[in-house]
Amino acid sequence: MKKNKISKDWLNKQRRDIYVRKSKLEGYRSRAVYKLKEIDKKFNIIKNGINIVDLGSAPGSWSQYLSEKSKNSKIMSIDLKEVDKIYNTNHLIGDFLDERSQTIIINFFKGKLDLVVSDMAVNTTGNKNLDAISTGELSISAMEFSIKTLKKNGCFVSKIFMGSTFNEIVQNGKKNFKEVKIFKPPSSRKDSKESFIICKNIR
Repeated sequence: MKKNKISKDWLNKQRRDIYVRKSKLEGYRSRAVYKLKEIDKKFNIIKNGINIVDLGSAPGSWSQYLSEKSKNSKIMSIDLKEVDKIYNTNHLIGDFLDERSQTIIINFFKGKLDLVVSDMAVNTTGNKNLDAISTGELSISAMEFSIKTLKKNGCFVSKIFMGSTFNEIVQNGKKNFKEVKIFKPPSSRKDSKESFIICKNIR
């Protein structure tokens, strides 16, 4: 009974959500695209002719925007799920945490990356603290990968949740990048604990 009520509440929230309606009108696969748009507008992270990796990309709205906004760029997305084809984007089905997947990404670009974006999050368990910790671990892994693969002037963007790993992620960012900002996009739901960390220029 409780599960049905949660599902009904979620559906009602979706119907009322301006960003859900907007994404359908504009042909994007999810409302998450507006978070990336707002991050890009504020921090100017997307350029033309660069190497980009989109981690945890399904259903693909971030990759859609990256493909539209960044001309003559090389883009690879990765997710455990299959993603319908997106123009100028190579999709890898796999676990980002798997060393083999990371090797495939590195070999695909044959050089350093300019931008790594991550909207990765674990499947929710209902325990918000546990979910925040698990998603935080994903963000830490994504940052470690970025530190190894980004150009000196590269940029890393990741979803993070308020919780026990938050300070660790921010401190790790400040230790390895010259510029670190935390930003909650206007399109992020008010009741969500999510923010995004934007790290630029490796130390």
